Amino acid sequence: MKYLLAALVFMTLMTSKIIFDFNKNSNIKEWRIVNDGVMGGLSVGSFTLSPDGHGLFAGKISLENNGGFSSVRYKFDKLQVTADSYISIQLKGDGKKYQFRVKDDSSTYYSYITSFPTSGEWEEIRVSLKDMYPSFRGRKLDLPNFSKEYIEEIVFLFGNKRTENFQLLIDKIVLHQP
Repeated sequence: MKYLLAALVFMTLMTSKIIFDFNKNSNIKEWRIVNDGVMGGLSVGSFTLSPDGHGLFAGKISLENNGGFSSVRYKFDKLQVTADSYISIQLKGDGKKYQFRVKDDSSTYYSYITSFPTSGEWEEIRVSLKDMYPSFRGRKLDLPNFSKEYIEEIVFLFGNKRTENFQLLIDKIVLHQP
């Protein structure tokens, strides 16, 4: 009983903010695709709503012309975060590895990133902000891990240094603050 009470108190103290909850009526016009074409590459990615109302990030990676990635970005009003904040993402991947990125300021040239594998089944990915490291164009920067007070952009990126198709379904993205 003592553990149940402690868990209940912990859950009460935690606040959550939905960053995006996809459904058949979701307005996804603020989600923006950025492919390697910005660097001369030929990869193709798209972001649409699936028939079931999930965000669908899909495409094909090309390594031609030094290409190799596709990303989808979502900028929103700044959300305050703490040192212990984490983001949970309900998603279904294709068994491949993806990157998740955040920015505290969308105009900053670098992002804080982490990678996660997908199982091919619906699953919840948990990303601790303090574990995300700064990176620019695939290179880790000599800066501390994420320790900012806000986030205002999230990014999903696919690029595994292979020519291949990819597909990621996203259901819900939530910021949790213990």
